[in-house]
Amino acid sequence: MTHWRRRWQARRGDGRAIPDRLWARVVADLPCLQALDGNEQARLRDLCAAFLARKEFSGAHGLVVDDRMALLVAAQACLPLRHRGLSALAWYDDFVGIVLHPDEVVAPRRTRDEAGVVHEYDEALAGEAMQGGPIVLAWPRVLGSAPGATGIGHNLVIHEFAHAIDLHGKPLGQPADGCPLLPAGFLGLSAAAARQHWHTVLTEAHATHRQRVALHERFGAPPPWLDAYGAESLAEFFAVACEAYCVDRERLAEAHADLVALLDAFFARPTAPGDTR
Repeated sequence: MTHWRRRWQARRGDGRAIPDRLWARVVADLPCLQALDGNEQARLRDLCAAFLARKEFSGAHGLVVDDRMALLVAAQACLPLRHRGLSALAWYDDFVGIVLHPDEVVAPRRTRDEAGVVHEYDEALAGEAMQGGPIVLAWPRVLGSAPGATGIGHNLVIHEFAHAIDLHGKPLGQPADGCPLLPAGFLGLSAAAARQHWHTVLTEAHATHRQRVALHERFGAPPPWLDAYGAESLAEFFAVACEAYCVDRERLAEAHADLVALLDAFFARPTAPGDTR
């Protein structure tokens, strides 16, 4: 990747640094990019060039990361930011490294239950975002959905980078909580009022989602389209909502209209009368 990294660094934020054939191949690989108009694709391409100039990719267990693999990750990571522009890349400034694994990652876990008993176990992960990085992704899942997934609103890369957005600006050691650092003047509110509004909308949508998941699991009701994993916590709900928002905003709006309006404002999506795309 040395040759193209040099070009990306020399032309930071200039999408022309990405070869046309390489860009066309990545767009062909990602249906969520094919739905963008020409202006959106151009903005996304510029974002990708700037993103690639700032990040360092590595492959684990002998996996060789080539330009296409790096750009596939960059395009999905930058997709939510396309309306906010290059300044939004600051949300990813807390880390540099991105590690691709040839398969799921086995991570050791240690938890203490309410009785004080410590439990140690291994957990298979498709991806993970940590304060300070790196972002870890299982390469087979960069293009595909989770095995057995019932919905179509899945995107591992967006999910993990949503966690990075959530963690940005938080004190060291504070976990993701679904409430990212909001832009100044968000929705014309004071910082405190904006955060309270965000928490209220997110919490209500999360409660609705948990109820739908419970009805499906306990009583056989139809499964919600939104990934059931979002019921785990507000942090996971935010990440699941972000991936669904970028993959199929209209479908998410059918289930969570207030949440989509919140994400529209957060990601600075322009709206016009009658615009539902």
